[in-house]
Amino acid sequence: MTTDITYPEGYDEWMQIPQDDREKLKTRLRRIEGQVRGLQQMIDDGRDCNDVLTQFAAANRALSKAGYGFFAATMEQCRLHPDEAVESGYSPEAMEKMFLRLG
Repeated sequence: MTTDITYPEGYDEWMQIPQDDREKLKTRLRRIEGQVRGLQQMIDDGRDCNDVLTQFAAANRALSKAGYGFFAATMEQCRLHPDEAVESGYSPEAMEKMFLRLG
């Protein structure tokens, strides 16, 4: 499914992540939503602590992987448009700070 995207005023069009990358990220996020709903149900059902924590860990790993994927797509846009990136505040130093927030 392709969706036309309307970006807010002031958004740098060069930063648009390619459609296929957006779709992959959205698919991953939908899976994570399912994991979180499953966790809620496990808690409601009074499931064993070990089972619940195992699912928490899996959801955390999946969310981290999605964040890294988003960051990688963003970095690729910066690589393709280095001058625009720096002008828009995506200097290598700023990108490093963003990356470290994922950790």
